[in-house]
Order: sequence, then C-alpha cells, then structure tokens
Amino acid sequence: MGLCATGSSPDDDSSVLFFLETKQSRRAGLRQNLARAAPQRSQRKPPAKPSPVSELDLYDYQLPRELIAQHPLSQRADARLMVVDRRSGSIEHHYVRDLPSLVDPNDAMVFNDSRVIPARLVGLRTQTGGRWQGLFVRKDNETGLWEILSRTRGKLKVGEQITLEDRDARPVETLEVIARLPDGHLAVRPGSDGEPAELLERFGRVPLPPYIREGQMVDDDVKTYQTVFARDPGSIAAPTAGLHFTPELLKQLQAKGVQSHAVTLHVGIGTFRPVQTETLDEHEMHYEWASISAETAEKLNAARAAGGRVLAVGTTSVRTLETVAAENDQLVGWTGMTNLFVRPPYKFGAVDRMLTNFHLPKSTLLMLVSAFAGRELIMEAYAAAIAEEYRFFSYGDAMLII
Repeated sequence: MGLCATGSSPDDDSSVLFFLETKQSRRAGLRQNLARAAPQRSQRKPPAKPSPVSELDLYDYQLPRELIAQHPLSQRADARLMVVDRRSGSIEHHYVRDLPSLVDPNDAMVFNDSRVIPARLVGLRTQTGGRWQGLFVRKDNETGLWEILSRTRGKLKVGEQITLEDRDARPVETLEVIARLPDGHLAVRPGSDGEPAELLERFGRVPLPPYIREGQMVDDDVKTYQTVFARDPGSIAAPTAGLHFTPELLKQLQAKGVQSHAVTLHVGIGTFRPVQTETLDEHEMHYEWASISAETAEKLNAARAAGGRVLAVGTTSVRTLETVAAENDQLVGWTGMTNLFVRPPYKFGAVDRMLTNFHLPKSTLLMLVSAFAGRELIMEAYAAAIAEEYRFFSYGDAMLII
C-alpha cells in the first residue's frame, strides 16, 4: 500500500520504512482489522484507594478557540516543540525539526503505524430528506451488519433507510437500520455486498474530529491526516503525534543512530468520548486493538538493557507498550484488546520519553501525560503553551517529555 504523504512514494522506502521490520505475519488487510478477534484482553484495575489527583476538574483548562489548529503547517517538521524536563521542571521551546539534536544515539523511537480509514459517512434520511452524518465503527462478521454511530440530531427508527453520498454528493449506497444497540449505536445493513474496505473507499470521508472545521474535510486532509509511515488500516482517528514526521526527518534520526520501530494500535470510537464521571476512578476506558511483534519487543528490551531510552511517539504507542509491560514485566510479542487507563499515579514500565501533541481539557490523553510528567508540571506547561500561542490538538504543535 502506497504512502499518503507529499514527498514520498512506495518505492522511496529508505527514509520511511527503514524502521519497519517485516510484519506480514501480524498485519492483515482492512477486512480483518475492522472486526479483529481479540485473543487477549488487558484490563488494569483502579487503585484500591482514591488518588489525590483523581478529580476530573483537576485536568481542566481554558483554551482560546483561535489556538485550535484548523490546518496543518505546510512543512510538518516546522511545528513548534515544547521540551519538558521531568527532573528539573524546565520548559524549553524548540521546533520538531530540532528533534535529532534532542535525542541520543541508541535511543529507540516507537511509532504507531495504524492507518486512518475513511470512516465518516454523509447522506440523507431517505424518508424525511434531512441531512445525516455518521461514523463507521465496525462490521459484525457473524451477521454481516455494520455498527455505526449517528452524529445527527433526531432518533433513527428501526426500518428507516439512509442514502449515502459519495464525495461529489452523488447517491451511492443505502443503509437500513436493523436495530438500536444499548450504547446508542445503530446496527445497519448496507444495500450492496462487499467488504467495508471497498465500500468506504468509494464513499467514506476523512473522520476529522469536530474541533477541526466542525469535522468538514477538504481534499488535502486525505494526505495530511495520515502519517507517512501509516501501513495497517483500522483507525478512525489519526495517531496525531506521528503527523509531525517527514521522510527527511526520519533520515536525520537514522543518521544520528536512533533506532525506530513500529507498533499498532487502532484508534477507536472511544477517542471522541469525554470523561463523564466526577472522578477518574469511576471512568471505564474503551477497548482498542493493539499489537507488537516479538522482534520489536526483543529489540526494545535490548535497547534499554544497553542504556538506551525508549521514546514513544504518541499516547497510542505509550498505551501499547505499557499494556504489554504491565502484563509481562517486559516487552513480548502481543496482540489483543487493551483498555489500559493511564492516569496519576502510574508507574511506567516500558517508556522513558514521550512525544505527544497538546490534548483537550479533561481528556484521558491529558491524564496520561500528567501521569508521565506530573499533573502540576503538565498544567504549567499548558499555561506556557497558551501564553506562547502554541497551536493545539490534532493539527497543532508538539511536546517532548524527557
């Protein structure tokens, strides 16, 4: 599968694929990924005693709307990079292009190679003619039905039909509502035979988060909302920390002697759901499919044993590594479903450094970085980012926590 990034091609793999070991044994096509079996499940029990930093309001902050990035920069590596030192508490301001000077030889970077699928659906309610939007979640292999999330006001009834439109607003497919599911999702039957992979490529759209142009895509989003190393289809949102990397930057990191490896975590519908409990201990984390090869696990263990540090690119890479380490005391080859909720207090077992974007208030992602660097330091860093007018969220700037 070709890359979706300007300046790279399927044949130019010296810079983009230098870190991707052969993964054919663990990487199936989109057909399997959309309804992947879960041979293992990971579940971390909450602390026995309430944490002093478990109140949801402790992770709130006020962000001026103009700081929410609506488009990526034309040059990915020109994004600003805040460097937060956990030991000294210092905060420095750099650019992503400076990253090779901020890491050491023999450090090991870990990327999430999940590829975003065109999961956003647009069409009309056939009976009323009203506009409709939704999100593909998965296919049930036993029944052949699709599970979707309706994102339009108004309750769809069983038996009602939706006429889906392609990117040129032409009617191309129908969905019939078969059942309403307990979590508010819908079970629907598509009018055409075929796998979701094929059908979504015909009429699906980039599933941008609602804070980016109210979820309305432009043509450039097809490329810009995808990392240059995306290979394994299955995510309904991009692992956004990886969006900052270019083939040129990867070459520079390789020349520095930095190892680079890939894991996979398919970002699911839960990434859009806010925490609705007053304390973190009451929150139930969503499940997502994740995988790490035995070869990658062995190399990361060896890097740490030799004095190198594991730098996880993105919270999805962190959750994958920490899920495996928590269950096995070290990294091993693993494939399964994880609902690991990383929040203070948490003892990290696999990650030494982290590169991440700036996250929404009261989000589980903000709680994860707070667990890594300390809540007070992270909130201080966010205040500094607002004062310095950093760009926030998916298309925004980045933070390196050392």
